[in-house]
Amino acid sequence: MGKITAVSPFAPQALAKLPAIDGVRFATAEAGIRYQNRTDLMVAVMEPGTVVAGVLTQSKTCSAPVLRCRENLTHGKARILVVNSGNANAFTGMKGREAVDATVASAAAAAGCKPAEVYVSSTGVIGEPMDAGKFTHLLGGLVKKTKANAFEAAARAIMTTDTYPKVVTRKVDLDGVKVTINGMCKGAGMIAPDMATMLSYIFTDTAISQKLLQALVSEHVETTFNCMTIDGDTSTSDTCLVFATGKAAEKGQEPITRKTDKRLAIFGAALHDVMRDLAIQIAKDGEGLSKFVTFEITGAESFKAARTIARACGNSPILKTAIAGEDPNWGRVVMAVGKSGEAADRDKLTIWFGPHCVARNGERSEEYDEKTVAQYMKGREIVIRADVGVGQASATVWTCDLTHDYVSINADYRS
Repeated sequence: MGKITAVSPFAPQALAKLPAIDGVRFATAEAGIRYQNRTDLMVAVMEPGTVVAGVLTQSKTCSAPVLRCRENLTHGKARILVVNSGNANAFTGMKGREAVDATVASAAAAAGCKPAEVYVSSTGVIGEPMDAGKFTHLLGGLVKKTKANAFEAAARAIMTTDTYPKVVTRKVDLDGVKVTINGMCKGAGMIAPDMATMLSYIFTDTAISQKLLQALVSEHVETTFNCMTIDGDTSTSDTCLVFATGKAAEKGQEPITRKTDKRLAIFGAALHDVMRDLAIQIAKDGEGLSKFVTFEITGAESFKAARTIARACGNSPILKTAIAGEDPNWGRVVMAVGKSGEAADRDKLTIWFGPHCVARNGERSEEYDEKTVAQYMKGREIVIRADVGVGQASATVWTCDLTHDYVSINADYRS
């Protein structure tokens, strides 16, 4: 894949230790799909009774695995997940569908389940034919070797140009019963949310109906993964799946089956926190980044309008390169707000770089000091806020700067 010049400066010194979740086990393998001497295949096996909810890319050129997940999500049950890295199995025509069919058949046989309970994902190069024969014969053995405490290994197996595995865990109390939510994801380039935008898998032992779980995932994705961008490019393979084994019921947790259940909001808040954490981790591992950037838009007509404006800022190459160069060029923020297509009052537009107001009510602020703001731009984490002066709504989008390394990584991606 692309040449990675360095590990992200935001890579954690130590990865979160994810506890085992009752009802799910993992295994990985080196299948040689594209990489040598590294794992590139992961399976997660769930016990009977597991429900699944998900959101998938809205790309009109989505991959064959995405189409199969979309079809199987209508059933809402899951027993096994198979993910490969190195080949996206996208834009591969009938051969791509045949590769998915072969994977699903082998996985269903290995897990002893129905094909509708198999979920598949692929990530990597687009347009290269997928040879499922490189790994379908491994699935039976992998299922037998699965372990409950192999979250980190699973997260590493799904990486492409990521510089570190992205994992997170949360615990929440539901009427005296502790439930766990663990998440993993991959993504570093070709990232622009049109849900989903990356590969993300979340597992919990919570007992909850599939319908309510799907409602939570669909709602929370709008303020988490769909508020994160690296380069403005939506992938063909984006997938976010949340699996709930329901095993906490065996510890006394009454299943959550009604919208009016107060525990739904408690669990939902924890799930949102996991999704938000993963989205930020992706933005902090953007290809070639040197800075993590947060755009906060206030004073907009609606949340969607504010998010669109924030995305216009987060996807602007000319603004992102200025940030990489530590240039407090707030004029490029003015440009991005104006091009977004959403309502904004030019003569009320006010912009802050960190705590420093650089523009107020449509012109440079009187207190603006170039040296002071330039010094702020030398920090690794940058916050840029703009009030567009037309309403009360707000949104936050996470992104990164655009450096020479991003160009190098993607210029060499297929070599």
